[in-house]
Amino acid sequence: MDYKIFPPINASLNGLTAVLLLVGLILIKNGKKTAHRVVMLTALVSSTVFLGCYLYYHFHYKLTVFPRHDWTRVLYYCILFPHVILAMVMVPFIFMAVSRALRGEFERHKQLTRWVWPVWMYVSVTGVLVYFMLYQWFV
Repeated sequence: MDYKIFPPINASLNGLTAVLLLVGLILIKNGKKTAHRVVMLTALVSSTVFLGCYLYYHFHYKLTVFPRHDWTRVLYYCILFPHVILAMVMVPFIFMAVSRALRGEFERHKQLTRWVWPVWMYVSVTGVLVYFMLYQWFV
């Protein structure tokens, strides 16, 4: 299998998740609850597929090291470290937020998503940035 297909797939899934999160926010701000629910569940599926692909790739393919040793390396790691830490921390909170919404606990859902949504968005967008920095811009 050509494992090099996974980084662009993973970046695409992160990008798709970011778009879905933005659309979901716009929908709920406009009172379109059913559409919001569908879009946000799709964002969850996109993130879950990303995680599966990411883990599969890293269990089967060598670690990719940032190729440059200049200021871009510092920038890369300043984006990568918070991205990875927040991505790991966010998983249970995302599921907690979804669970609250599915149980109809909308006030508790809203309280949690006030900080879960921006962090999830940050993780999705920086995932795309990490891909471009590692595989496109600084090779």
